[in-house]
Amino acid sequence: MPKGGLRTGLLLGAAMGLATMAAPANADTLREALAQAYVSNPSLEAARAQQRAVDEGVPIERSAGLPDVAATGSYTEFLEGASQFGPDRLFTGGLDLGVPLYSGGAVKNSIRAAKQRVTAGQADLRATESAIFTRVVAAYMDVLRNQAIVGLSTNQVDVLGVNLQATSDRFEIGDLTRTDVAQSQARLAVAQGDLEGARANLISARETYIQLVGEAPTNLEPPPPLPGLPESAEQAVQIALENNPDLIAAEERAEAAGYDIRVAGSGRLPRLSAFAGYDYQNTLSSLRSQVPGGSLPQSDTAAQAGLSLRIPLFQGGRPAALERQAQARASAALEQVIAAERDVIAQVRAAYSSWLAANAIIESSQSAVDAAELSLEGVRAENSIGNRTILDVLNAEQELLSARVQLVTARRNAYVSGFSLLAAMGRAEARDLNLDTGGPLYDPQLNYERVQGKFFDWSRDPDPEPQATRTIDIAAPDASIVQVDAIEADPGL
Repeated sequence: MPKGGLRTGLLLGAAMGLATMAAPANADTLREALAQAYVSNPSLEAARAQQRAVDEGVPIERSAGLPDVAATGSYTEFLEGASQFGPDRLFTGGLDLGVPLYSGGAVKNSIRAAKQRVTAGQADLRATESAIFTRVVAAYMDVLRNQAIVGLSTNQVDVLGVNLQATSDRFEIGDLTRTDVAQSQARLAVAQGDLEGARANLISARETYIQLVGEAPTNLEPPPPLPGLPESAEQAVQIALENNPDLIAAEERAEAAGYDIRVAGSGRLPRLSAFAGYDYQNTLSSLRSQVPGGSLPQSDTAAQAGLSLRIPLFQGGRPAALERQAQARASAALEQVIAAERDVIAQVRAAYSSWLAANAIIESSQSAVDAAELSLEGVRAENSIGNRTILDVLNAEQELLSARVQLVTARRNAYVSGFSLLAAMGRAEARDLNLDTGGPLYDPQLNYERVQGKFFDWSRDPDPEPQATRTIDIAAPDASIVQVDAIEADPGL
């Protein structure tokens, strides 16, 4: 089979072979689970709020280059010790305006650094989204896998129960020994214990699903084929180096650190600003004249304007230390870019290898299931004519169960590995999966554009309220399943 055809077949197998439950019209789909997590997961909502906080860095830095206006006022009541020629009380008020004209490039470069950190934060938000989606996919597939294992284990208990009854009946008529009955009893007890463990694992998987999605899993459908998987590890790495959000975030932070060096160096340069002020004072008619019949003015005003220049001459080495500190941090940021690139390459290659291995295990496990089914049929037939022992039959049944469990696990691993590969390539976000969330997808750029030019001191957003849904009212899940026939041959292979 050609490589592309094999990949398509394995994906269809992973998509169609995992469910042990019926898929009615109201069944949950993986796309619905991802959409629900997208709109209600608290970790994702927190990451979005954190990014909105990062957005505010731009107007904060820009404010240092805008005019500053302040009003002052005071009222003074002169008590003991006041001059006999002075007023008894005094009110003063003033209005001051300051306009920074030149700051050595500190404001300009601070704004540039803040913008780069906004871009880095948006990449971090993408990474958080894909990481949560990867966990949702794993949780979804874990529920399907554990449902399948519970179904297989239940079927195994039923089969071993029938075996024990048949063995006991044959012992009663002297056809088998007490050892055969004990072997059947032991295998049934082990199978019952395995069933309880499988049920506990299913409950745990359902709890994890509720934690991530915010809803209980109900009749999960098999997942759809994964889109956009690469043809080779090299292709996957090339795509990841262009799209991986962790790498993009590291690159943007390194660029922001370069601007921080310029900000630190600006501490040596002059500062020029313009200022203007208006002052008013009034004695509130408390200033008394010493000349009979004379009067003095009770109020006065003054206005001033000018330029202020500050030239640093010596600051104890502080600007140089700040610049060296910024250079060291920029150097660390550059190294972190290389580290992120290494991580991305390693993650992509490992995910691609795991995906290929899981697909190969699906093929071998399917062959093992087919062979184990044929072997069990033959052993049972030979046992009926006395050529095989009860232990041979029990071993054949256990081998078939193990092969089926391995097949179910391989299908789960193949799908999760494939999605993890997409996440490492930067292609596992809502925009890539065409999710229907009931509205437009969250766009962090919209909030940045909303706040970047704001300068009014009293502009504020509504008080925050939780956006994620709580799970306290969701009933604790159990291990019940709507069992159908055990997983048979994968129709996609």
